Amino acid sequence: MKVVILCGGRGMRLHEETEFRPKPLVPIGGQPILWHIMKLYAYYGFSDFVLCLGYRGDMIKEYFLNYEAMSNDFTIRLGHRNSVEYNMVHNEQDFRVTLASTGEDTMTGSRIKQVEKYIDSDTFMVTYGDGLADINIRALVEYHEQHGRLATATAVHPFSRFGILTMDDDSVIQSFAEKPLAEEWINAGFFVFNRKVFDYLGDDDCVLEREPLENLAQERQLIAHRHHGFFYAMDTYRDYRFLNDLWDSGHTPWKVWE
Repeated sequence: MKVVILCGGRGMRLHEETEFRPKPLVPIGGQPILWHIMKLYAYYGFSDFVLCLGYRGDMIKEYFLNYEAMSNDFTIRLGHRNSVEYNMVHNEQDFRVTLASTGEDTMTGSRIKQVEKYIDSDTFMVTYGDGLADINIRALVEYHEQHGRLATATAVHPFSRFGILTMDDDSVIQSFAEKPLAEEWINAGFFVFNRKVFDYLGDDDCVLEREPLENLAQERQLIAHRHHGFFYAMDTYRDYRFLNDLWDSGHTPWKVWE
């Protein structure tokens, strides 16, 4: 089953990093956040990826073209009999990655529509290139299959961006919680789609999160898989620092692989 990853946005709220590289290549613990996302899917047996490229997509192409050399020791023979012998084996041996240029300013729904030609099964997955989670991907797919709808979205409780105070009538603080989980549910991505969802997608102005998902919801063809574990999206420089601090501290709930 193919995993489509949206990698084309400009990431303007993370301009400190995205001025120099696309957001999916912003590093967490020395590896691009895209690598972490792909490792999650691969851990559950899904390692056939289609990347929808846009802003600085050439850098993502270069990353994968150079992956073998940058991930292994190697011996190179120079001259007209040039050859490279890799001396180690990295853990991404079975990854298959299709890199599709889908336009600088194309919207999310249209990016997915453009890679329809690479989807060769009735079911495929879609996620964003900037969110980390400890979701059981295998269980997510099984949930989608059990409910028989065209689309499944993963719902999570987000972390509050601010500390929450509880006060008495005299303004004495009774409790303080730094970045607690909010009560509402939000869309975390990690979608599973039937290929009929392509019929809901349109031209360059098609935003997945607007008419396509709204129409699917109105037709009762969109169901939520509730995830009660870890999820965090890297939208700002503060988020970037937070995720890297987690990595440095050894508290990495999304790292389910060895």
